[in-house]
Amino acid sequence: MGRTSDYELYLKVQEENKEALEMLYDRYEKLLFSFSFKMLRQNELAEEAVQDVFMKLWRKKGLYSEDKGKFSSWLLTVTRNACIDLIRKQQKNEVEILEKDIDYERTESVEETVTWNEERESLKEAVSSLTEEQQDIVEMFYFKGYSQSDIAERKNIPLGTVKGRIRLALKHLKKIYRERGDKYGTENLR
Repeated sequence: MGRTSDYELYLKVQEENKEALEMLYDRYEKLLFSFSFKMLRQNELAEEAVQDVFMKLWRKKGLYSEDKGKFSSWLLTVTRNACIDLIRKQQKNEVEILEKDIDYERTESVEETVTWNEERESLKEAVSSLTEEQQDIVEMFYFKGYSQSDIAERKNIPLGTVKGRIRLALKHLKKIYRERGDKYGTENLR
């Protein structure tokens, strides 16, 4: 008797057959872990991603059909999405921790508040002197927290182009701050 196909096992999993789930796990766990680790760079997160994928297989009905392509390709797409969700969750947690730290430390004097408002206005003015493309990328990278690769994907441009535009934008901003003799500028631009 031949090997049971992935699709047959998948259908059995949809009928809550634990042995079928175990067989799919045995077939794909190493591949999915390796794939997840390349995205996440942490063993624990990669293991969590693989666990999420198999929990989704177990809990949800009718997600995969043969007309969607190979089961293994579909499974890698589900894994990729699980990894992206974990990355976003991790970034959100980091931002929340930073915001709590900032709120805790934010017992500023009136003078500090005025200084911060001046810095912010100075930065806004300097950023508005950039090209529209540079402004957009700087906003996404520094103010919205997108990674350079996320920006490249969203803008449908090469990663090197994103890096180059950020580098040129920072160079331009440093020049503006130097020309102004702005006390806030150049030490904050890295």
